[in-house]
Parts: sequence; structure tokens; C-alpha cells
Amino acid sequence: QVQLVESGGGLVQAGGSLRLSCAASGSVFSINAMGWYRQGPGKHRDLVATITSGGITDYADSVKGRFTISRDNAKNTVYLQMDSLKPEDTAVYYCNAAVINSALRYVNYWGRGTQVTVSS
Repeated sequence: QVQLVESGGGLVQAGGSLRLSCAASGSVFSINAMGWYRQGPGKHRDLVATITSGGITDYADSVKGRFTISRDNAKNTVYLQMDSLKPEDTAVYYCNAAVINSALRYVNYWGRGTQVTVSS
């Protein structure tokens, strides 16, 4: 079994910054893409940013220039640095990882989510 544990959420004023972390543990053989998604109140879960094992990144248009995704492959950890936060960034942020587990099976895992609230 593989677990993804997020941390770093919280309450921040508009214009502030937060840094989210997500660590994968358990029966991990390797991890391909990792990413962050978010789900606001009454909304669908949307892509925020992804990063491949080689470091290629992709961002939603709404966060380009404000958010930065990075990862530490040695620690099986992905980060999301969020700057210039806006009230519309308020959501539960979920970590996602495309994992090849110890049984050499490809499985997509999700974390439980961490709340980010941006006050105006």
C-alpha cells in the first residue's frame, strides 16, 4: 500500500504565501508524474500543477506565474509554493501521484487533502 500525506495548508491573507508538501510512503518502487489538484466549495476537482519525474512542469492558467511546483525524487515528495494568493484560490488541495508499486503495478494515488483558505 502507498500513502500520500499532505501538509502546509492553512489560513492566509490575500497576497500572502503558503507552501504545500506531499510525501509518498509505503510500497513505492518509483513515481512518475506527481501533481496538485484543488476543489473549491461546490466545484469540481481541477488540476493546479503537475511535474514529471524528469522535472517537466505544467500549470493551470489561473496559477501561472504565482505557483511553483517542485519535487525531491530522493524523498518521494512534491511541493507547491503558492505566492500572491487570492481568495479564489481557497479550496481543498489534493496531492496526486502516478506510482509503480513494489508489485510493479501502475496505480494512481490521492492524498486526503489539505485546506487552503485565503481571506480578502
